[in-house]
Amino acid sequence: QVQLVESGGGLVQAGGSLRLACAASGRTANDYAMGWFRQAPGKEREFVVGISVSGRNSNYADSVQGRFTISRDNAKNTVHLQMDSLKPEDTAVYYCAAESTFYNSVLSRNRREVDYWGQGTQVTVSS
Repeated sequence: QVQLVESGGGLVQAGGSLRLACAASGRTANDYAMGWFRQAPGKEREFVVGISVSGRNSNYADSVQGRFTISRDNAKNTVHLQMDSLKPEDTAVYYCAAESTFYNSVLSRNRREVDYWGQGTQVTVSS
């Protein structure tokens, strides 16, 4: 069992920045690819970014490429998402996700393949 706890959401003006954190706990937390999905009101949950167990590989949704950066610290069982140049369309609940996969494989873009979810943290970007 893996538990995921997000923090760092909030309200920011367009063009601003936020940094999200996801703390993982459990015996095998470092055996999981991790990343973030988001869900806006009335929309389906969508992939944002993923990082491999090793931390060497990552992938980004086209909508956030160049603005968001994911990193992980396996010594602290923590993943961070640095979000810069935020836009109103980034407004959503952001969910940390973990998937059991190969060491250098990134988190799947398919939410049905996620093994564990965090409770979510709200990010609101005002125009």
